[in-house]
Amino acid sequence: MHTKIFSATPIGIHAHLVEVEVDLSFGLINFFIVGLPDTAIKESRQRIQTALKNSGIKLPEKKITVNLAPASLKKEGTLFDLPIAIGILQACKYLQMDANFLEETLFIGELSLDGSIKSINGALPIAYDAHKLNKKRIILPEQNAHEAALIGSIEVIGVKNLVELIFYLRKEQPMTPTLTDFHSYIAASQATDLDFSDVKGQQYAKRALQIAAAGRHNILFAGPPGSGKTMLAKRLPTIMPNMTFDESVATSKVYSISGKLNKEPLVTQRPFRNPHHTISQAGLIGGGTFPKPGEVSLAHNGILFLDEFTEFKRDTLEALRQPLENRMVEIARVQQSISFPASFLLVAALNPCPCGYLGDAQKACCCSPMQLQKYKDKLSGPLLDRIDIKVTVSAVSYEDAQAKKTVDAISSASLKEGVNKALAMQMIRFGTENKTNSMMSATDVELYCKLTPPAEQLLKNAFTKLSMSMRGYHKTLKVARTIADIEHAELIDVKHIQEAIIYKS
Repeated sequence: MHTKIFSATPIGIHAHLVEVEVDLSFGLINFFIVGLPDTAIKESRQRIQTALKNSGIKLPEKKITVNLAPASLKKEGTLFDLPIAIGILQACKYLQMDANFLEETLFIGELSLDGSIKSINGALPIAYDAHKLNKKRIILPEQNAHEAALIGSIEVIGVKNLVELIFYLRKEQPMTPTLTDFHSYIAASQATDLDFSDVKGQQYAKRALQIAAAGRHNILFAGPPGSGKTMLAKRLPTIMPNMTFDESVATSKVYSISGKLNKEPLVTQRPFRNPHHTISQAGLIGGGTFPKPGEVSLAHNGILFLDEFTEFKRDTLEALRQPLENRMVEIARVQQSISFPASFLLVAALNPCPCGYLGDAQKACCCSPMQLQKYKDKLSGPLLDRIDIKVTVSAVSYEDAQAKKTVDAISSASLKEGVNKALAMQMIRFGTENKTNSMMSATDVELYCKLTPPAEQLLKNAFTKLSMSMRGYHKTLKVARTIADIEHAELIDVKHIQEAIIYKS
């Protein structure tokens, strides 16, 4: 007696079809699982046997062989508990599902010892790719149903326990497919109480953050302790555009496979990730025996804030260079290579020296030249060259600290107005919401970064005097293009180039 149940497993952010083949035969009573299973899958034998027993079903006294095909693909996790259990019941003719239903359906879920079906990681990417796998239906834990139902093109059946599922599969009890309204989650998302008007002074830094948000340019803050670098960075999400449905799904897929969606089926606000400087390279970039997304992928379509930038390990920071350039993380293993998306806006903050007061008007720096050089050497030139905007944040004066909040103070709403203007121009220019000025190729720069003659002469002089690399030259033009977009200008003028050069130096 042989049967085949279809399941899937997420690898990276994509789902791969897995055929769960179950064979019952006469011989020594045993239970084998083959097909490169990990320890969690091997242990599923005990979970499945006990769950079936506690659901009032006795396993047939036969040799049970389960093959997870393709055998060359590594499988991990507990999501194969349910398809294996259903395969056993189908093989012993307890269910008698028809061939068409089996061909159209994916089963995923973890079994508890009492027969209840527990939530799993990766439900969203599996549901997202179900049509590519030629499936029309997915049966999964009830806790994951709303998450999977965001993909409206597939029928989602959420189940609580084995008994309920068996009644449904035997057509003894109907079940209503789960439906999820994306807009209801957007409406329910809580508004933040953070606002740029809370930050005293720092108009120059606020302007830089507006440009960063408008063109998705990476930005670096340097200033003494307590000058407001972290406070500024935490308010950047308030002027970022709202997430589109495609962006929400793309980010939610990363959170789904990481098990970080919690009770919400969808990420509706741009992520703001702020890892501690002691984080490992695998924690920041991603990795592990079975590769998992790192902080750069969890910040996909959002912001990665690295405070105390120079305190991170040098090799950890150098690993940022590839995702900053390609907006993708490639993790290579012996048997496979996995990609995770990593399109994030980098915000970094550091002190100008070890003591933190180099260049400060109120407090003298006590660092030696050797200490200063060692401090500077923590950041490589190629890494700094990938950061578009560099801003010095000065200590707040007493007058600014005592100033009362006024109606005309620079607020998040006023800054976001300029961001939206720039993004509207980029939408027209590129024909998509998913491309911004920072993503322009060399060809795009030549095509869209048209300068007035005086601006072109100024850029020529700066290129020579500042010894710009070609990457630096292009990034200066991209930032200038964003500044012009905020002002709704078609041509890049002298003042746009001047501001971009100031941010570059």
